[in-house]
Amino acid sequence: MKKIYTQFDDAVNQIEDYSTIMVGGFGLVGIPENLILAIAGSGAKHLTVISNNCGVDDWGLGLLLENKQIDKMIGSYVGENKEFERQVLQGELEVELTPQGSLAERIRAGGAGIPAFYTPAGVGTPIAEGKEVREFDGQEYLLQEALTADVSLVRAAKGDSFGNLIYNKTARNFNPEIAAAGKVTIAEVEELVEEGEMDGDQIHTPGIYVQSLIEGKQEKRIERLTIRQKA
Repeated sequence: MKKIYTQFDDAVNQIEDYSTIMVGGFGLVGIPENLILAIAGSGAKHLTVISNNCGVDDWGLGLLLENKQIDKMIGSYVGENKEFERQVLQGELEVELTPQGSLAERIRAGGAGIPAFYTPAGVGTPIAEGKEVREFDGQEYLLQEALTADVSLVRAAKGDSFGNLIYNKTARNFNPEIAAAGKVTIAEVEELVEEGEMDGDQIHTPGIYVQSLIEGKQEKRIERLTIRQKA
């Protein structure tokens, strides 16, 4: 049995100042929005956050930006977050941008215990500055180091009391890799069931990677709503 929380504030109380946290999801899809809200209210600061992007101005990780809780952001996409842009231009936020595929692989490698890998992505660009470049079979490759975190926060459609998780469709972007790369992983699930109630062949994250869970309803905001025009 894993630790089951009933209050989101309690679930994140282990996140201290200067912690490194990973947050799953892509845009606003598949983000652990209630856990993020709890961190926004916790007062934890000087955080290093690893996530594909930093939410929008008034939701997701954008809430932590507004509170000045993030010192460094490691991601692949700045997005349409005006506060993110402002803090970067004013020198208030350190940003490490990584090609999206490389970011996913850095996280996956961290969870697999692989310290680094070579990739052709980023060679000859500012991303390669200060990093090792080697040639293999006549092509240059950039050394990228793995990423891990003190705490990983993920969102799943369903979880059981043993910590096994199932994600819904595009919520699988980054969540499975991030679940494996944290020293401690907290899963926010939409439905919590007892062990044995989920099909083992459908499990995306085995419970060995998850230390605690909490069930909660999601607002599920849409980052940009596009409606097809009538003909």
